[in-house]
Amino acid sequence: MEGKNGQDLIFNVVEDRCVLKQDVFNNIILNFKILKNVLKDVGDELRDKMADVDDRVIIEYKDVDDFEAHLRIGGDILIFHMHTNVFKFDDNNALWKTSYFKDNTNRGFCGIINIYNFLADSYKFNRVNDVGYLIARIFINNENHYMVQGKRQLGFLYNDIINSIIDKDSMQAIIESAILYALDFDLFVPPYDQVKEVSVYEMQRVSEGLRMKTGKRLGFRFQADTDEV
Repeated sequence: MEGKNGQDLIFNVVEDRCVLKQDVFNNIILNFKILKNVLKDVGDELRDKMADVDDRVIIEYKDVDDFEAHLRIGGDILIFHMHTNVFKFDDNNALWKTSYFKDNTNRGFCGIINIYNFLADSYKFNRVNDVGYLIARIFINNENHYMVQGKRQLGFLYNDIINSIIDKDSMQAIIESAILYALDFDLFVPPYDQVKEVSVYEMQRVSEGLRMKTGKRLGFRFQADTDEV
């Protein structure tokens, strides 16, 4: 591979692959903007309903930047984060055996929106050692086909990328499923032996929120989550 032939080959790869990734990236940006609007609408509706019941329960939407948005529901925060890279499904993924992927391999490249669950107090008190959990991730290709990988209903209600097209209604359904999962994912008391020793440094900074690491499931791993957890 030398000279013009080599340059032509490089140009063809750049033309095909880089243009595709730009298309996927621009599409995920557009969909994330739409999702943020849906997220705000869901939050506003829940806030208005809750205001008539108990105004102590905080429901608040926050548009952080082009790639991140938060929805606080009481003691939980759902963080929607759009990854800035484009990803290809692993070559061993069964989707590559489907006619949808075989007919056009470009369909196997997706943008990703991750959904994390944190405790609201972790952000309120700047407890930088606290942990959050990835509860779902949304894959969207350049044809607006989508699927969700996640826990419980998030893992089986939205897993048909071949036939599913992302729109406002599907976004709202995913958001509502994520909220329900987070609200049902309770804060457990940590094991006594895990918290029985506290340093002077930690005690002096309780008011700064830098005490012991807190999370809904200390030692929890996304892969190991079950419906019983």
